[in-house]
Amino acid sequence: MIINHPLLGPRDAAEFTYLGDASLIHRPDGMEASLDEMHDFTYLRDNPAGAHRELWYHEQGDRSWLVVTRNTLTHEITRVEMAREVALAEGRSR
Repeated sequence: MIINHPLLGPRDAAEFTYLGDASLIHRPDGMEASLDEMHDFTYLRDNPAGAHRELWYHEQGDRSWLVVTRNTLTHEITRVEMAREVALAEGRSR
């Protein structure tokens, strides 16, 4: 599988580590969240069929975090974005 890195161009997926659902960008504040909120964030995950936004870490490259939109049935990648830009666009400042 080839991931078209926004800064570095096409890269083999072997250079990356898959880190799960991109909703992890929206982690609750561990100092203010309830135990139920932290439990749900830590343990509950969707397992969708079809288009899905995922976090990938460029471990064997520039160590960037990416949000990859990938079809889980065909493995076709339709979009790749820098995770920092996604987080900022969605209102996360830290």
